[in-house]
Amino acid sequence: MKLLLVFAAATTLMGPAERLAKWQDVAMPAPSGLSEREKQMVGKLVEACRHLDELFLQQMDKEAPALAKSTNDPAVRSLFAIMGSRWDLLDEHRPFFGALPMPPGREYYPHDLTRSEVDRYVAAHPAEKDALFAPYTVIKRVSGRLVAVPYRDEYRRFLEPMAQALREAADLSDDSAFASFLRLRAAALLTDDYYRSDLAWLDLKDPKFDLILAPYETYLDGLLGVKASFGASVMIRNEAESRNLAIYQRYVPQMQDALPVETGFRPSKHGRATPMEVVDAPYRAGDLRHGYQVVADNLPNDPRVHAEKGSKKIFFKNFMDARVNYVVLPVARIVMQPAQAAKASGAGYLAATLMHEIAHDLGPEFATVKGKRLPINEAIGPATAALEEAKADVAGMFGLGWLVQRGVMPKVRLEEYYASYVAGLFRTLRFGAGEAHGRAEAMEFNYLLENGALARAGNRYVIDYARIGPALARLAKELLEIEATGDRARCEAWFAKYGTAPAELKSALAATARIPVDIRPVFAY
Repeated sequence: MKLLLVFAAATTLMGPAERLAKWQDVAMPAPSGLSEREKQMVGKLVEACRHLDELFLQQMDKEAPALAKSTNDPAVRSLFAIMGSRWDLLDEHRPFFGALPMPPGREYYPHDLTRSEVDRYVAAHPAEKDALFAPYTVIKRVSGRLVAVPYRDEYRRFLEPMAQALREAADLSDDSAFASFLRLRAAALLTDDYYRSDLAWLDLKDPKFDLILAPYETYLDGLLGVKASFGASVMIRNEAESRNLAIYQRYVPQMQDALPVETGFRPSKHGRATPMEVVDAPYRAGDLRHGYQVVADNLPNDPRVHAEKGSKKIFFKNFMDARVNYVVLPVARIVMQPAQAAKASGAGYLAATLMHEIAHDLGPEFATVKGKRLPINEAIGPATAALEEAKADVAGMFGLGWLVQRGVMPKVRLEEYYASYVAGLFRTLRFGAGEAHGRAEAMEFNYLLENGALARAGNRYVIDYARIGPALARLAKELLEIEATGDRARCEAWFAKYGTAPAELKSALAATARIPVDIRPVFAY
């Protein structure tokens, strides 16, 4: 990853104010037109999110709140607020405050614990493996042993007021199904059993108000790749935009059937629920607030829920609009050939993002290793985050091409879709390899370049529209097979092979230095 490390090294030389300039402040106003009762309910949801945010910092960097208070530099305090820790996302997670390197396992494990030590311990104590690898436990050393402490015990001082705020929000809700979900989620926080509340969440029918609040994603666990971080978002449905998603929902099973991989690696999606919502998010917390600002999500991540109900795709319109306007299109105008950059659009980027989230739910549900079925993240390890993001990108674009080929989407827009996808690649490449999406899209970029789907033209890049579709299909097959077989060595070798970007990209990315790397939401609450 030579080029990406060079980009990161340049970031290292920056002072706090220069680092802060990489983030564009964007106001996220409070919702308008709500009744007094609805305002009170949203206020309770925000209260629960605030408790979650305090918990999240315990997972990321326990000392961060005290360290942030210890400095008089407002730029440094802002960086703590953005990152949720003392480690800079844009600088390969090097510290911007102090000198302590980031532990790969954050605060989920003892800082000096290694993967090899875990493997040796599990080999000697096989009965303890399930607890140690469970997504909702923190690992501690006690009298020479590794002990798994459930989240419900480790974080109870945050979880109890969080659950109480959810119950009070439920009492204020005029939607009985949403109120029932909130009460189930409150109970789940105190038991670490999210199954029933996840099913209830998927059963919500076009709710006006919605909520993400749970430990879902494992991307921040760089040691085993299995521990879930808490994230939250208050959401209000955008009815007009949500109706436009029906065409995508209709073809999810057929897109699964069409994936360029053997049948056994793509179980049927027929009869599964695929609810989709376009929302505005007036408040976020945890891993949805700090660092990289996601514009869409596909949840929950429990394979049991996927098998029984499916998953929900959520698209955050206010965050997506901000990303496109402040980052994606400005970067495209500098890095891509002008005529192709002009084809990139907010609508095209939305389509690519829609398909990315749909594709998180496509492909294999488990890995099969030596005849045994395992969760994919357990089989692959920490590289799962980048692998899954790349799979979603590539299988999503394959699916979008499939929709065009069958006349579901207009053929005239295919070049717009590809241009918007490539513009998104360049936007994410600026993150460097310290973040899962950045590592994923660096690999995609290199593969497309090697296969002639992208080419250098002066200080810009040009898409070969005839080659990009077939190249994405071949790459989709590779990534889907890696997930299905749980082949960790194959995954690591693949990312190692495509992890070094050509040196010429450095100057292209350097020309975007004045464009923010991402947005920093400024909430009204």
